[in-house]
Amino acid sequence: MHAAVIVFPGSNCDRDLAVAFERAGARVSMVWHKDTDLPQGVDVVGVPGGFSYGDYLRCGAIAANSPICRSVIAHADKGGYVLGVCNGFQILTETGILPGALLRNAGLKYVCKPVGLRVATSDSAFTHGYAAGSTITVPIAHHDGNYYADAATLDRLHAEDRVAFTYTENPNGSARDIAGILSENRRVLGMMPHPERMAEPLQGGTDGAALFTGVMGALERA
Repeated sequence: MHAAVIVFPGSNCDRDLAVAFERAGARVSMVWHKDTDLPQGVDVVGVPGGFSYGDYLRCGAIAANSPICRSVIAHADKGGYVLGVCNGFQILTETGILPGALLRNAGLKYVCKPVGLRVATSDSAFTHGYAAGSTITVPIAHHDGNYYADAATLDRLHAEDRVAFTYTENPNGSARDIAGILSENRRVLGMMPHPERMAEPLQGGTDGAALFTGVMGALERA
């Protein structure tokens, strides 16, 4: 299986994401933001955390208009898998691949700590390695992680079982405790917590590992 990890100026979780994909069995290509095309045969695209373009304008807004994001959008439109973590989630909402927006944390402070997540659905390639309703611990590190969408969008996300994770104790004010959501075809996941930072014992836990092995397993079965 072939994973591509996008690298923007200011990305700082790209290597972590690449290592997590590699540990799950993927071959990984690092792709620069000025490239116009993804490598041939890419199965899943990872959009990493960090501070793309210094978080100027709005978090993820400039990155969403970079040359490579046109190919990421096309990959998603064709049914390809995409994982956006933290700043990557912000970028996916700015491109329109996922609905909603990530606003400044309700407490107006940067928050960096392990948090509890409830697995809201196991019906996706990214979450089928977890039992729905189970809780895991994954770290967060963000200043603008407060997920917002209008009431109709939130109702639709719940009705379509597209909320992937919710916070057990909301750290940032996110609407309905949402920590991660899925696209309509369930092949794109955006989430603020960092599963790649909890994917091997040396990181203090492995609760994030099942996300990566799950999507790799789904690709192998496809």
